Amino acid sequence: MLKYDANGLIPAVVQDATTREVLMVGYMNRESVQRTVETGQAWFWSRSRRELWHKGATSGHYLNVRAIRVDCDGDTLLVEAEPAGPTCHTGAVSCFFNELEAADVRPTPAAEPATAALAAAEAPDPGPAAPLDGRAVETLFAVIQERQRLRPEGSYVAKLLDAGVDRIAKKIGEEATEVVIAAKNGDHGEITWEVADLWFHSLVLLAASGLTPAAIWEELDRRRR
Repeated sequence: MLKYDANGLIPAVVQDATTREVLMVGYMNRESVQRTVETGQAWFWSRSRRELWHKGATSGHYLNVRAIRVDCDGDTLLVEAEPAGPTCHTGAVSCFFNELEAADVRPTPAAEPATAALAAAEAPDPGPAAPLDGRAVETLFAVIQERQRLRPEGSYVAKLLDAGVDRIAKKIGEEATEVVIAAKNGDHGEITWEVADLWFHSLVLLAASGLTPAAIWEELDRRRR
C-alpha cells in the first residue's frame, strides 16, 4: 500500500529503463499514479502550478513507463521508463547534470536578529556592488552550447536551434505572455515557473545569435553603474 505524505503526494524517481540513468524526480498523487498505470506514460502533480502534469504533453518528450517499483517503506516510487527525447526542460538528457560543490553544503552560522542588525549598521561601506553572479546561468548555457554543437537526436534545444531565430523568438513571445498571465494571477509558484521558461528560451536565443550571458551581465552592470 502506498504511503502518501500530508499533502497527498509521493516522490517518484524516474530511471531510464535501458541505461539505468536517473532522469528526474517528481511528485505524484493518487490520480497521477492511476493515470500513469492506465496510460503507460508518466503523469505527475505539479506543486508550483497545483495541477496534474502529463510529462511530454508540450514538448513531445514523453516518458513511456515500463515498470513501477515501490520501496520497502511504500513511500517512494521508482519509475522505469523509456524517454522519448531529453527529460530535462533545459534539453539535457537528465535533470542531474550539476556537480555538488563544497560551498553548497557548508553551514552558514545564523546570527541573532539584533546582532545581525548591529553588525550591518557598523559594517564599513563595501563600495561598489560585486559583479552579478551568473554561475547557475553559465552552467545551463554550457549545456545549451553542447546541444548546439552536437545536435543530438531528440534534443529540444537542437530542435529549436534548427528551426531558426524566428521560431525561437516566437517561443519567447509565448513565454513572455505566460509570465504576464502568471503575474496577473499573483501565484508565486506559477510566476517562478514561467519566468524560468522565459529565461531558458532567452538563453537559447543568445546561443543562436552568437552571444553569451556575459554580454547581458556587462550591459546590466553598465546600467547599474
